[in-house]
Amino acid sequence: MERAQAAALVSAGLGLAVLALKFAAWWLTGSLALYSDALESIVNVVAAGTAFVALRVAARPADQEHPYGHHKAEYFSAVIEGVLIVVAAVLILRDAYGVLQAPRALEMPLLGVAVNGLATVINAVWGSMLLKRGRAWRSPALIADGRHVMADVVTSAGVLAGLGLAAATGWLILDPLIAVAVALNILWSGWGMVRDSINGLMDQAASPEMVTQIRRLISLHGEGALEAHDVRTRHAGQATFIDFHLVVPGEMTVAESHAICDRLEAAIEGAVEGAVVTIHVEPGDEAKQRGVPVL
Repeated sequence: MERAQAAALVSAGLGLAVLALKFAAWWLTGSLALYSDALESIVNVVAAGTAFVALRVAARPADQEHPYGHHKAEYFSAVIEGVLIVVAAVLILRDAYGVLQAPRALEMPLLGVAVNGLATVINAVWGSMLLKRGRAWRSPALIADGRHVMADVVTSAGVLAGLGLAAATGWLILDPLIAVAVALNILWSGWGMVRDSINGLMDQAASPEMVTQIRRLISLHGEGALEAHDVRTRHAGQATFIDFHLVVPGEMTVAESHAICDRLEAAIEGAVEGAVVTIHVEPGDEAKQRGVPVL
């Protein structure tokens, strides 16, 4: 099984375990803050399942209807996860409003806090691994899942600290106020995911550092060519599409210019994981006529 898909499956399994622990913590205490934390974990599980499906679709090879592949399917996973987060936040805010009108006492807060703390530790370890692997494998779906899990960790830490303060002071109103803070935090997290996914769907260019690396590779491995221009890049899931114009001497044969292109493609694809390179060759005389500077 493809590594990103396997990670998404593991994420779904761990998400279910964390979800069970957090709902147990809520059941033990009756805390709305812990309920809001558990509700966010439902989103984690659904998002991990969605990420797995999206990764399977993205891994499909190009076909007649999708000649550039299915890479962008991963971005839809991140968009769906962002929408789910917004729904969860609205539900939490609705319940928090009711409890603010009539604060209620918490039962067995220490045991509930301990159970929730265990779930938070599991999330912290797995979330950091998801982010590390998602960035290394350049998977938007795994990165989105990892960001949400880590946002959940921050949320849980805040909830636990707030409940400790509520138990120590007896200020019952802290419980619904913490839930409101949780809702606002996950709303911000959801907006970030949707924003990043929209950038991907809109063919966002590669980072300036990657473009500089590509230009350097062209310079190093383009011996025999006169100049390269109009270097363009775009990300689509784990793929990076790169295209540029390569100016060669007008008297150069097709076979010679093709050999240069092969050399450039091999160098770029070896340095940029998931690179899909397209090179347009043009003769130097023609480039001069169009005003393109030829070195």
